[in-house]
Amino acid sequence: QTPYGQTPLPYAYNALEPTIDDATMELHYSKHAASYDKSLAEAVAAENVNKQSTPLETLLGKISKYSAKMRNNAGGHYNHELFWKCMQPGNEAGKPSGKLLTAIEKDFNSFEAFKNQFGEAAKNRFGSGWAWLIAGKDKKLIIASTPNQDNPLMDVSEVKGFPILGLDVW
Repeated sequence: QTPYGQTPLPYAYNALEPTIDDATMELHYSKHAASYDKSLAEAVAAENVNKQSTPLETLLGKISKYSAKMRNNAGGHYNHELFWKCMQPGNEAGKPSGKLLTAIEKDFNSFEAFKNQFGEAAKNRFGSGWAWLIAGKDKKLIIASTPNQDNPLMDVSEVKGFPILGLDVW
């Protein structure tokens, strides 16, 4: 379960250099993502959401029952919390291992084919949004894209599933 509050970044701002510079990471984490966290807290209070009994993932699954402010900020918060975990210092190849790599190679024929399809999903997202690697109900891996701060957990999403990897397109 993803906490409602912003968790500390699991590495230093400069840990992903030269791929992402420290100024970009600091701005993205401490201003951009922090804004989603702050606005989510406001929406939760205004809409009387009990954070103790309503996991964020459950709220996202019923997001159509809430305001646009809740949708944008709950999605933005969840998506960024996953995004920080998806990036890891010291993995310059960007290649997973173990069961995830095996599943990617099975469902996309190769890691290279997956990377190409995932890159296309990101490049073809008009404006702001996300590219996703998700597990569908049948556990098959799917690549999808959502606009703005939507994600595949939301009841309003065209493609539904469990997010494994998210890429912020901005």
